[in-house]
Amino acid sequence: MDERIKTFEEKMTKTYNNLLGEFATIRAGRANPNVLNKIRVDYYGTPTPLQQVGNVTVPEPRILQIQPWEASMVKKIEKAIQMSDLGINPSNDGRIIRLVFPELTEERRKDLVKDVRKKGEAGKVAVRNIRRDANDYLKKLGKTDVSEDVIKDLEDEVQKMTDKFIKEIDKAVEEKAKEILTV
Repeated sequence: MDERIKTFEEKMTKTYNNLLGEFATIRAGRANPNVLNKIRVDYYGTPTPLQQVGNVTVPEPRILQIQPWEASMVKKIEKAIQMSDLGINPSNDGRIIRLVFPELTEERRKDLVKDVRKKGEAGKVAVRNIRRDANDYLKKLGKTDVSEDVIKDLEDEVQKMTDKFIKEIDKAVEEKAKEILTV
């Protein structure tokens, strides 16, 4: 890989990994601790990821259980979950917080798949924008003392890179859609 286009590959990789992270937060009917990744809890004045203030377990397929390290954190964790866009009401027994995930309706599953496809499309657009930036950079490079053949080879390499990431995104979208639609 040529050093001149390595940064563009890194940007595409980051875009792809970010998309996978977003997919992980979409719940697919069964309890997955990753849905809590974006939730921050006020821990002594500092917004802290939920996983760092308690132990998250999956005792049953549709239940997440959060056991805070400190008993004083139960109310704060509960409040953070209610304020999030998770759409699940937590229940607690004073020590442990439970999140019961309702079975997804067919309509809700289809909406989630649409959302996944929309995010996938946005990821592909981001990858194409990075390709455009790379090609603009290569055109400027062509005005210096770099030969047209080298520029053409680099443009081909950028296109292959773009195709690879678009294929990966399509594959990730299909896998997530299949996971959501599986009852």
